[in-house]
Amino acid sequence: MKQGFLNPEDILEQLDLKTNMLAAEFGCGSGGFTIYLAKRLSEGLVWAVDILEAPLSALKSRQLLEDLKNIKIVRGDLERPKGSTIPSSSLDLVVIPNVLFQAEDKPAIIKEADRVLKNRGLLVVIDWLPEASYGPEERVSSKKVKEIAEKLELNFKKEIKAGEYHYGLVFEK
Repeated sequence: MKQGFLNPEDILEQLDLKTNMLAAEFGCGSGGFTIYLAKRLSEGLVWAVDILEAPLSALKSRQLLEDLKNIKIVRGDLERPKGSTIPSSSLDLVVIPNVLFQAEDKPAIIKEADRVLKNRGLLVVIDWLPEASYGPEERVSSKKVKEIAEKLELNFKKEIKAGEYHYGLVFEK
C-alpha cells in the first residue's frame, strides 16, 4: 500500500530481507515503513524512532490494531549522539525515509545509523529527488548523501527504485 508518494512494499521487495533481522526506521512518523518491516521480519524486531510524540502514538495504535508484537517504539532525537537509544552494532538494517531533507544535521543522522548497524549491516536512504517537480523546497541530493556515507566508510552498494519523486540508496557498513 502506498504511503503518500512512497510504496514501502515495493521498496522493501528490492532488499534481501530475512525474517529474523533486526531493523529500525529512523524518523518513522506514524510508521510508514515500520509496519511493513514488522510483517516481513516476523522473527525479528523493528525499532521505530521519531522525535515527535503524536505520530508515535498513532503508530502505537496501528501496532495494537494489527497485533504486531515485534515493534519497539522509541522517542529519540536522531541528530544527537546515541539519540536513537539503540545499542551499538546491533542492527542488520536501518531505513531513513524522507527524513534528511528536513534535518539540520544530516551527517549526525547517518552517523547514528552507522553506530547502530552491525558489520555488513545495510543502510537504506530514501529522499526527494532534487529535480522532481513535486516535493519540499529543501532537498538533499543523492550525491551529498553518498559523500556523507563515504566519510563514515559506509560502502555504496546500489540504487533502488523509490518512485518518481524519490531516490533510494543502499549502503553497507
